[in-house]
Amino acid sequence: MVMTATVATSRTARRVHATDDRAAWRRIDWVVVLSTLALLTLGSLLVWSATSQNEALTGGDSTAFVSKHATNITIGLTLAVAIAATDHRRIRIWAPLVYLGGIVGLAVVLSPLGAVINGSRSWILIGGLSIQPAELAKLGVVAGMALLLAERAEARRARSALRSWEVMAALGIAAIPAALIMAQPDLGTMLVLSVTVFGLLSVAGAPIGWLVGLAGGAIGGAVLALQLGVLEGYQLLRFEAFLDASLDPRGAGYSTTQARIAIGNGGVFGQGLFNGSQTQAGFVPEQHTDFVFTVAGEELGLVGAGAIIALFMALLWRAVRIASRSDDMFGRLAGAGVVCWFGFQAFQNIGMCLGIMPVTGVPLPLVSYGGTSMFASLMAIGLLLNIHLRTERSLGLGIILRDRAARSRRF
Repeated sequence: MVMTATVATSRTARRVHATDDRAAWRRIDWVVVLSTLALLTLGSLLVWSATSQNEALTGGDSTAFVSKHATNITIGLTLAVAIAATDHRRIRIWAPLVYLGGIVGLAVVLSPLGAVINGSRSWILIGGLSIQPAELAKLGVVAGMALLLAERAEARRARSALRSWEVMAALGIAAIPAALIMAQPDLGTMLVLSVTVFGLLSVAGAPIGWLVGLAGGAIGGAVLALQLGVLEGYQLLRFEAFLDASLDPRGAGYSTTQARIAIGNGGVFGQGLFNGSQTQAGFVPEQHTDFVFTVAGEELGLVGAGAIIALFMALLWRAVRIASRSDDMFGRLAGAGVVCWFGFQAFQNIGMCLGIMPVTGVPLPLVSYGGTSMFASLMAIGLLLNIHLRTERSLGLGIILRDRAARSRRF
């Protein structure tokens, strides 16, 4: 009897998975997919507008940067599809490799192979390619911490609070890349990483004492860093300019001032794509990367800029739902990590364009120009879709098995 039931269940499971694979496109979270594609499309148009008239960047080819951007998107989408379609167990196996890859990349940055751009040794230049390992390290930390915390939760077989040594082990995973990032120094990435780690520990059930202590320690560390002069001179000037841009309007406060002017020029409906006066004149520095949101504000106005924010809100809402519905701790924590990462980085980038956050040089996910950032962001989207597909597959199998059991009891 037991063997017969087991065989029947196994056959049912195989039939469900076969049907499930044929109808996979129906189970995809289309809000995530369409929001991502819309952000990629808007980002391409904004990058094109920001670079088309800048001959110093393009060398006279108005489509040079948007063509590279399209190539980065194509590679990133390929990676996203591969991750979304990969078996969930392989994702867990690859998590340590992604983490170690990020560590190796960050270590190489600090070697003679690293390059200094805008005061930060954050890049590796290989031929005509520039790689920023800190972007991939974010994904590595999310995957590494999610794997560790999930395995500990599964070992306890209970949703009890994390033990102190487990919290310390998770912090140890984050500490290595954090130290390498601060050695560059890359304050923007460090802020994003800190918020992501805090969010992961919160979702994993870290004791409130640890969370309060980490928050207090972060604030105390920032104050101590300012007093001891740990930050670079240009970083201190950026903070001073954030508090009062008029202190150095042609220096540290220049970017913030020009960004505000560009966004203010847009009004409700904007000056029109490729017609922004500040954008086309090249007044806003790094406009295709760090300040790409100012292009939307000036050329697409409040409507266009608001649409970008609305798309991020839709994406984050679905990501929260994916994480909360996941039937395993790894999926729940990995999804939560992506939410914290994307949510805070988007807030930081848009905030510095609006003047409500200091300039730290982080890109706007899925929108800004940059290969490594695009690859990491789209790989994170692929991870979200992988978690969602697995959850839907498990729910579908559970429903069919329950229906089969109910019919068996009736007869």
